[in-house]
Amino acid sequence: MIKTPTTSFEENEVQLAKALAANDLAATSKVFHPLGVSESIEQLERLNTFDRALAYRTLPKDKAVEVFERLDASLQADLVSSLQEADVAEVFAELSPDDRVALLDELPASVANRLILGLNAKERALTSTVLGYSQGAVGRYMSPEFVITHPEMTATETLARVRAQLDDAESIYTIPVTDVGRRLVGVVSLRDVLRADPVAMVKDLMKKPISVPATLDVEEAARYCADAKVLVLPIVDAEERLVGILTVDDALQILEDAESEDAARSGGTEPLRRPYLATPVRSIVRARVVWLLVLALGATLTVKVIGTFEAALDEQVVLSLFIPLLIGTGGNTGNQAATTITRALALGDVRPRDVLKVFLREVRVGALLGLLLGALGFAISSLSFSVPIGLVIGLTLLGVCTMAASIGGMMPLLGKAVRADPAVFSNPFISTFVDATGLIIYFLIATSILGL
Repeated sequence: MIKTPTTSFEENEVQLAKALAANDLAATSKVFHPLGVSESIEQLERLNTFDRALAYRTLPKDKAVEVFERLDASLQADLVSSLQEADVAEVFAELSPDDRVALLDELPASVANRLILGLNAKERALTSTVLGYSQGAVGRYMSPEFVITHPEMTATETLARVRAQLDDAESIYTIPVTDVGRRLVGVVSLRDVLRADPVAMVKDLMKKPISVPATLDVEEAARYCADAKVLVLPIVDAEERLVGILTVDDALQILEDAESEDAARSGGTEPLRRPYLATPVRSIVRARVVWLLVLALGATLTVKVIGTFEAALDEQVVLSLFIPLLIGTGGNTGNQAATTITRALALGDVRPRDVLKVFLREVRVGALLGLLLGALGFAISSLSFSVPIGLVIGLTLLGVCTMAASIGGMMPLLGKAVRADPAVFSNPFISTFVDATGLIIYFLIATSILGL
């Protein structure tokens, strides 16, 4: 039997673009309807705002809700502004409370208020519970829809509860156990309940719970969930009452977003917070220009240092040849240290109180790197120019590497200590600082050895 080849993603993209360019809804629907949810999302992420709304309108209701729920909140906000209010209200009501809150954070207050008022009393209360926490807290990302059981219930009664809430609960595979005051006392897995004797008591099946307070930083809570390797992390209030759950898929998404943010800021730009092709050019420019201005101003320090030692350069022009090498080596050494420590902070391997340990370790690392590179620099420079020049280059590489590694290791920790993003304190600022400081070390060593 000969199989008909399936249409590739690229072919679908071309056909969809042609249909949208012709404003042909029938052709758009013909291309878009057969696609799976994941491929539909990929295609929508590559369209501009107008075409995205046009294509989305052709989806059947059930698929439209599923696609909308899995889009980034920023793209959801774009669709909200393009769709009719009745359509928006219907899709909004189908979202889970935590997804609703993520969308509300992207919308103007007037639109957000209208959408909340359009919910029924139960959904409005659930959404308000999540909205009540600050944006950086895990409570803002938790789901308030979950199944609970009690220690004195049987396995049969617990399963009846699970069946009754199958359509509403965010997760059923790990079931929190609470007392009469709704305080968390344990957790029980659905697997254990299913294989237990029907009359077995939950108190005999449950395990000690792992939980975090709703006010905990969301990234820290997500890391804790991933490290503990649990499907569900219960969220409690100050009195240990269960208020929500964080599922492992939400935790992994939070960590992915945080890593993307750190990577962007380490490279001297702000995170886009939406797919690249769906981001307006002006937003990309705005994300980059501020950092470029900051770094350009910082680079004036380097110019100032070179101007201060202009007389030394006039006497030994050869010194100017090594400036790019020394600046590049110092910046790379500092960035390596900063990236390593920023990642260690994210994983919980180090904490701000470890600053002295990190400093001493990076001093040793930097000194060893400096010795290796300095020895190589001394040998090559001595052969190419003279032994004094080789000595200047060798000693400068030793000093620059030691300084850059120690500063690079400390900056993310200092950033964390003052509650700033460690990535902001790392690569861009380190490069500027190390450039100027490295040149000062270079010219001081050169004037001392060469008698300038």
